[in-house]
Amino acid sequence: MRSSPNRLVATIFGAVYLLVGALGFAVTGGVGFIATEGGLLLGVFQVNPLHNIAHLLIGGALLIAGLSSVVAAKTVNVIVGATYLLLGIIGFFLVGTALNILALNTADHFLHLASAVVLLGVGLAADKAVKTNVSGRTA
Repeated sequence: MRSSPNRLVATIFGAVYLLVGALGFAVTGGVGFIATEGGLLLGVFQVNPLHNIAHLLIGGALLIAGLSSVVAAKTVNVIVGATYLLLGIIGFFLVGTALNILALNTADHFLHLASAVVLLGVGLAADKAVKTNVSGRTA
């Protein structure tokens, strides 16, 4: 893991997102599962129970990939990074609408965009010697 930036980033981000997902439940008591406004995590990031579960699932995927192999970590970093890039951009248009089922706020969008930059940057630029084909096996 020490020699692979993808494994290191996936493992660290995975552990952080698992922690954030678990801590989110401490501030979402009484908040509806898909409420458009939620509790504030760290006083800044708005979350609801669905948002917490999303963090747990993403954190689990990143952590498992980071602990598994370079190919898995690289693949999951790119997928999660691309998803966060899309969510970070689309999120700005969801605030204040019924479609904001993750209770996103502006701080969330910027954090998602920052996560996207790191995950995509490492996923696409690091571990260049490792190539994957469609089946996920090394080529």
